[in-house]
Parts: sequence; structure tokens; C-alpha cells
Amino acid sequence: MNYLAHIYLSGEDPNLTIGNFIADSVKGKKFMEYPERVAQGIVLHRKIDSFTDTHKIVRKSTSRLFPKYGHYSSVIIDIFYDHFLASNWVSYSETPLQTYSLDFYTLLESNYNMLPERIQNFLPYMIKDNWLLSYASLEGIGKVLSGMNRRTNNKSKMNLAVIELEQFYTDFEKEFTLFFEDLKGFTEKEMKKL
Repeated sequence: MNYLAHIYLSGEDPNLTIGNFIADSVKGKKFMEYPERVAQGIVLHRKIDSFTDTHKIVRKSTSRLFPKYGHYSSVIIDIFYDHFLASNWVSYSETPLQTYSLDFYTLLESNYNMLPERIQNFLPYMIKDNWLLSYASLEGIGKVLSGMNRRTNNKSKMNLAVIELEQFYTDFEKEFTLFFEDLKGFTEKEMKKL
């Protein structure tokens, strides 16, 4: 899953949310250097990723892209799934996505010193372009995929994946909806263990 899903799955807990968001920038056992609840968010993120990567529905989505995008397919599906979460946001939250996004950026800004350097560097761009809200539109997802493609020095061709998103939109959306119910159930169980 991508940023929006990880944030959403953290519930209303600010420190768990921060940990879940920064996890990809915290390698190995470095999570132990963070406050306990933030560290638990990092661990939760890793469990969500493992559950996602091995889920049969996600694999079905990924296999649709694999012939063209190879190992980048799973990254693309993470982004597609964030699109479906954002575009169907009213089904998942009573807080409008615009408000939810701005509240999250405020949380990050007020905990700026805790953020890894990589996140501190991209945070101004994330806020300026309101990445979380932009996931709701195909244009926004196109920009995200283009940015990811640039980071791979144009090797991934992820910028072209909007074509498949539009072509198989209904299939991907159904797969996301079914998978996300499973993921929410899994996450709720894991959070009770924390």
C-alpha cells in the first residue's frame, strides 16, 4: 500500500500514524531509536506490507501489469490502490479528504524534527501539491507515476501505467475493494497486539 492507505490504517493515533508513514525511510533495527508508539507504527507498516505483498488479490492485480512493468508492477499497484481509496474516500471516512490531508500535513510539520531526512526533504513538495488529495484523480495519479518514473531514470516506464489503470479500471477497483476489507481486518487485529 502507498502513503494514504498506511496513514488511514493507523486510525486516530498520531504517533502510530507518523511511524506508519515514515517506515520506508527507517531501515533495519533503527526503528528502536524512535519513541515506542512511533516504533510500533513502523512495525505495523512492515506487517501491512508483508500482508499486501502475499495477498492473492494483490497478486492478481500485479500480474495484469507484470508483462509490461516487471518488478515495478507491485509499486504501481500500491499507487493504484491509493487512488481507489482516495476516489472512494466517502465510503471510508466521514472527514473530507481535503481536511484529512491538511490535518496530516500539520501533524508532520509539528513533528518535523522526528522525520527522517528523506521525508523532511520531500515534505514541502508533498504539502504544496497536496499529494494525498491528488491521488483521487487520474491526473494526480499520472503525476505520481511520472515522478516515480523519473526516480528510476525512466527505466520503469511507470508513467505509462495510467493506460492500464483506465483500461482495467473496474477490475482494479473491485480487487482493491475486496482486498482492502481483508487488510482492514488484518490491521485491526495487529493493532490490538501492539
